[in-house]
Amino acid sequence: MPPLVDPFARAISYLRVSVTDRCDFRCTYCMTEHMTFLPKADLLTLEELDRLCSAFVASGVQKLRITGGEPLVRKGIMTFFRAMSRHLASGALKELTLTTNGSQLAKYATELAECGIKRINVSLDTLDPTKFAEITRWGRLPQVLDGIKAAQAAGMKVKINAVALKGFNEDELFPLVDWCADQGHDLTFIEVMPMGEMGDIQRIDQYWSLKDLRARLETRFTLTDLAERSGGPARYVRLNETGQKVGFITPLTHNFCESCNRVRLTCTGELYMCLGQEDMADLRAPLRASADDAALHAAIRAAIARKPKGHDFDYSRQGVGGQMTRHMSHTGG
Repeated sequence: MPPLVDPFARAISYLRVSVTDRCDFRCTYCMTEHMTFLPKADLLTLEELDRLCSAFVASGVQKLRITGGEPLVRKGIMTFFRAMSRHLASGALKELTLTTNGSQLAKYATELAECGIKRINVSLDTLDPTKFAEITRWGRLPQVLDGIKAAQAAGMKVKINAVALKGFNEDELFPLVDWCADQGHDLTFIEVMPMGEMGDIQRIDQYWSLKDLRARLETRFTLTDLAERSGGPARYVRLNETGQKVGFITPLTHNFCESCNRVRLTCTGELYMCLGQEDMADLRAPLRASADDAALHAAIRAAIARKPKGHDFDYSRQGVGGQMTRHMSHTGG
């Protein structure tokens, strides 16, 4: 089958798939404490997710990143990971990975590794148990740290994603860098969206510029910019003194659009061709209309033909701050 190529000659080889909108944490920059989740009937079944992802793999997608919500809280999710592992075995898929809050890793790490997952992203904003409970509302730090250890023991490489939050984890910049260096984790900082409101949390008060964060790092370390690109928004540096890799993700940046090779699928079958635009294609309808995949493939190709050259964030969208920070925390590298 011909590869997926957008109107700007970019081959689409990276699909991010949300398998659930549910999460066992309620991070203050991401969700309100009392969330209303989608009716389960609206969600794609695990079999439908398999069909959709397999259609993308058949069309040249080589990397799947599984996200949520928290992907590992979805009932039966390992059935889906096992199904996707067949594409790794065939060589059609080059990488299967996930972004997780780490809460369920101790339970699933060995099985994930057996499915061929070699690296994962873990969202972790603080190493202070009290602050962790505060920012996640429902989370417990020891549970996450145990999960990270289990992932490492299973042979998976762990990258830490930390949202930079002014007045919250500014004082943990160097402890977090030192801990990652000691544990062998790469580290990526994510800039919180400066607009929007999530419950009683005003995001403008949380905004910590990554330009400032990088300047602080440079007071202790020598930073060497890396040419490494993943088709996404992360820019990487090497800390010469420790050798570790540190990434920076700024949601507002446009400087990665020219190489964007990714699209995002929601747990209800909506395909977003650009993270910063509202245009989407409904893939659930053709998926459920026929057991034959011809209409599904046609819908996917029609959607990719609408992928824009770049993004243009609309700050007026309700909750844009939390959702965009959340989606950026699920980006890959």
